[in-house]
Amino acid sequence: MTASRLTLDEACELTRTGDLWLFRGRSVADHAIRTLTNAPVNHVGMAVVIDDLPPLMWHAELGKGLPDVWAGKHQRGVQLHDLRQAVGQWTGRYEQRGWLRQLSVDVTPAMEDALLQTVARMDGLPFPSTLGLVGRVARGRLRRQAPTELAYCAEVVASAYVAMGLLDADRPTNAYDPGSFWSGDDLDLRLGAQLGAEIEVYEPGRGRLW
Repeated sequence: MTASRLTLDEACELTRTGDLWLFRGRSVADHAIRTLTNAPVNHVGMAVVIDDLPPLMWHAELGKGLPDVWAGKHQRGVQLHDLRQAVGQWTGRYEQRGWLRQLSVDVTPAMEDALLQTVARMDGLPFPSTLGLVGRVARGRLRRQAPTELAYCAEVVASAYVAMGLLDADRPTNAYDPGSFWSGDDLDLRLGAQLGAEIEVYEPGRGRLW
């Protein structure tokens, strides 16, 4: 894929398991996360596209505006959402810009099974406070694994990538922040996998947010 912009419908049609969805907003919390983690984005999720299910997004957030597909209820924290609804919420209700990064690797049935086991283990974990998130990242950069009773968005994506064999299991998952998955960072992927450049996603009829 060489496009620099796609409509949300086009992006949802193209996205496959392991693709990244990144977001940047203007709220106080968004700025705080980016400043304290030195990241260009404040949120990241991962596409889950399996069998005949609609595209889903695996991520973590404070809100509970959408039903968690895995749990079958509205809840905060680590969640599996309908991808189109989730992106629409982040770019609409939350007023954030969104990008897609496509993963180039063949996702095998074994990798899908490992991913679903991760979803079953982590779904519903609470999202930490902003300061708690920063503390978890700082701990991870010191090669110290944080307790598993909480999880933030980048940690959720990193856990999925580790389970699928795409990231080294020796590095704590809380060493990653949302910016770790932006193209400017050196994400050391395994299995010969690569991530493409960011493709901005927009909805027709809506201009850029800023």
